[in-house]
Amino acid sequence: MTIEKPRLAILISGRGSNMEALVRAADAPDYPAGVALVLANKADAAGLQFASARGIEALALPHRDFAAREDFDAALDRELSARRIDAIALAGFMRILSPGFILQWPGRIVNIHPSLLPKYPGLHTHRRAIEAGDAEAGCTVHIVTETLDAGPALAQARVPVLAGDTADSLAARVLVQEHRIYAPALAAHIRDLHQSFVQIT
Repeated sequence: MTIEKPRLAILISGRGSNMEALVRAADAPDYPAGVALVLANKADAAGLQFASARGIEALALPHRDFAAREDFDAALDRELSARRIDAIALAGFMRILSPGFILQWPGRIVNIHPSLLPKYPGLHTHRRAIEAGDAEAGCTVHIVTETLDAGPALAQARVPVLAGDTADSLAARVLVQEHRIYAPALAAHIRDLHQSFVQIT
């Protein structure tokens, strides 16, 4: 009898630097999930090459091939289900998932967002923090729910907003913290749900 680790899919849209951090963390024998799939909604997403080079299945599912968001999400669900995926990590996945899709994966989709939620859901988070005169910014790992960037937080990291910061300079410092906190926060969440993920063969 062997107990298989939960199978993790990482969804990306571009270079996937958070995906790379998750893949490296999952290489550790004691990490509670194995990366079974990296899927991108753009055929030219650079992160697919990284995944393939690491021996991970890399799949492009271009969203522009589908007439409606729900059609794309239905195809996404089929691809994930066919690979017996247990949990999903969004890593720079620039698509809003439909409520119907999220309800099919309750508690099993995790995202990292570049702000200290509940501040600044959505886009342009660093610019908004600077324009508001905030003293600090950061990132939040959270469970994905039907309301955008509103799910329960699993972890946060904070960085100071410095005099002269631009959106790009602030984003670069926040990204360092994203890479630091995402993998352990995801691991803790998967351990919490482990009994429902375990498959015995």
